[in-house]
Amino acid sequence: QVQLVESGGGLVQAGGSLRLSCAASGRTFGSYRMGWFRQAPGKEREFVAATRWSGGSTYYADSVKGRFTISRDNAKNTVYLQMNSLKPEDTAVYYCAADFSRFSSDYVNYWGQGTQVTVSS
Repeated sequence: QVQLVESGGGLVQAGGSLRLSCAASGRTFGSYRMGWFRQAPGKEREFVAATRWSGGSTYYADSVKGRFTISRDNAKNTVYLQMNSLKPEDTAVYYCAADFSRFSSDYVNYWGQGTQVTVSS
C-alpha cells in the first residue's frame, strides 16, 4: 500500500506563489509516475503535473506550463509542486497521485486526501 499526505495549500492573492508537498510512504516507488491533479467545484478532476521517482521527463497541463514546476526529493520520499503566478482559475482542491499510466484520474491507483488552494482576485 501507498500513503500520500499533502500539505502546503492555502489562500493567496492572484500573482502569488505556493508550494505543495506530498510525503509518500508504504512501499518503494521504483519507476512509479507521481504527480498532481486538481478538482474545482463542479468540475472533474484534472491532470496538473507529473514526474517519475526514477527521474526523467516532467509533464504539465497546458494551463500550468511555465507557471508550475514539479520536483521530487527521493531521500525524503516527497514530491513538490511549486506554483507561481497563480490565477483565480487555479482555485481547486489539489490531490497528490501515484502510479498512473495515463494522465487521467481514471488511471490513478493511489490518492492523497487533497489540499485546498484558493486564489483571490
